[in-house]
Amino acid sequence: MVETKEMEPLLLVEDKNELRAMLRKALERAGYQVDEAPDGAAAIQKVRARRYLLVITDLKMPGASGLEVLRASKQADATIPVILLTAFGSVEEAVAAMKEGAFDFLQKPVDLDHLKLLVQRAAGQQELLRENLLLREDYAARYGFPRIIGEHAAIREVSQQIQKVAATDSTCLLLGESGTGKELFALAIHHLSPRRERPFVALNCAAIPEGLVENELFGHERGAFTGAGARKVGKMDLAHHGTLFLDEIGELPLAIQAKLLRVLEEKRFERVGGTQSIEVDARIVVATNRNLQKMVEEKLFREDLYFRISAVPMTIPPLRERGNDVLLLADHFLGKFSKEFSKAGLELAADARERLLNYRWPGNVRELQNTLERAVILADGLSIRADGLQLPATKPDAEHLPAGMLPEAFSWEGTLEEVTGRAAAHVEKALLENTMREFKWNKTRAAEKLGVSPKTLLGKLRSAGLEE
Repeated sequence: MVETKEMEPLLLVEDKNELRAMLRKALERAGYQVDEAPDGAAAIQKVRARRYLLVITDLKMPGASGLEVLRASKQADATIPVILLTAFGSVEEAVAAMKEGAFDFLQKPVDLDHLKLLVQRAAGQQELLRENLLLREDYAARYGFPRIIGEHAAIREVSQQIQKVAATDSTCLLLGESGTGKELFALAIHHLSPRRERPFVALNCAAIPEGLVENELFGHERGAFTGAGARKVGKMDLAHHGTLFLDEIGELPLAIQAKLLRVLEEKRFERVGGTQSIEVDARIVVATNRNLQKMVEEKLFREDLYFRISAVPMTIPPLRERGNDVLLLADHFLGKFSKEFSKAGLELAADARERLLNYRWPGNVRELQNTLERAVILADGLSIRADGLQLPATKPDAEHLPAGMLPEAFSWEGTLEEVTGRAAAHVEKALLENTMREFKWNKTRAAEKLGVSPKTLLGKLRSAGLEE
């Protein structure tokens, strides 16, 4: 038996049952997955509902003709090859159809070897056209899905994985640091999937208080709790027939994890305060910047849910590992913000480009975007220099280090507690001073960067002798 090719199915449209069955069997023996339609109307519904590798359709059929199937296929996906089957005497019509974008035509009775050759050529053309689809600006503009900017091998590999998995209904797990663009990749999965005309609903599990997550995700019935005067439809309801993106799934409480597992396994859930089981058909994409395996070991994440969502894991590489992609992204953001703020002609100077390449980008693409937006807003001339980027030093300059921070000046005398305490104090003072300098001694912004309250920051500045 020939092994089935790992690709999207092709659509076979033929109103004569016996001929359709014969062609299907021949194509399946050649290793292709085949979906079929008995008439043009059914075929048009199918091409609008999902992606196909190619379409093989009879030209003349009752109701919608093969020409209408061709037009509907091209409207759904301009890259899709359509092969027409024509009866004797319909060659002129077939040639006319080719002017509308048909790949080729084949006369009946069908020569199976010729058909297989045409299918092979059309499939090859389709794979070339769709290679790294997410990276191509023209396709992003044409079909309205997010364009992934980058040329590094790691980002190309992820983009190719996204394109393969998008055609399925499998749950996807996107891994990566904060700011790498996981939601952008989730959107890409949705736009490349058969669900692209349906809703894309996103929920950041870390942005909602723990007590409200269940209500936000599943909704509630009227009277479920004090103040619940009307039924609330949750994100799960809104994503019916579409895609639900759960960002930072590692922050999902254990009790809600159990309900999510049921949705994944049984396609049903109950609203808060409800007893009726609601069926839902939603493709689930999840993302996290945490180590879920470690969380499973620490009993902070359900093992059964982890295995259920990690069937197709994809890791989005951090910006620091993408080489010159930082410059491609910087140029993209520069063009975007120059247009947005009406500052045409802005360029990045050589020292700015070098600074962008050498910086470690702990905030990844999000930090780069914010950096370019700020630089464009504050730019005076047509050239943005390195200092105009306002990037913090990768590490404190030696001249700004507290004296005791230098190895030759550090005292190693005393107990373990005394030495480590002294070292911690030096490090804390250096970090405080460097952060305050970065934000021009704005305590509110510095406190946000350090993850402490302004009151805590003020106390630490006083202790370190940096209050002034």
